[in-house]
Amino acid sequence: MKKILIVEDNDLNLRLVRMLLRYESYQFIEALNGEDAIDMASKEHPDLIVLDIQIPKIDGYQVAKKLKSDPVLKKIPIFALTAYAMKGDAEKILEAGCDRYMSKPLDTEVFKKIVKELMS
Repeated sequence: MKKILIVEDNDLNLRLVRMLLRYESYQFIEALNGEDAIDMASKEHPDLIVLDIQIPKIDGYQVAKKLKSDPVLKKIPIFALTAYAMKGDAEKILEAGCDRYMSKPLDTEVFKKIVKELMS
């Protein structure tokens, strides 16, 4: 079964993402900060990482850059979630190595569609 790593420190957002993934029958693991995200990705080798950009310890940009610089982990798609969709953020997110991104609040149907695309 395919596995998704959710990296989110906000409880409400984490519960929403969990619910959406559970509804689609995906298996998932969770990290609450950037350090744990890198550690879990290295140990678990998930099929997809859903990554909040504003997380404690190491932000999502740095997490994405670190994962994409690792020869083993660089193939894992990263779907970034951001509450701050300002001008230039899209470019910054994609330059960090994220494959797709979405602004919060999440459009649940679009979220599920992007997850499905990245998991195939």
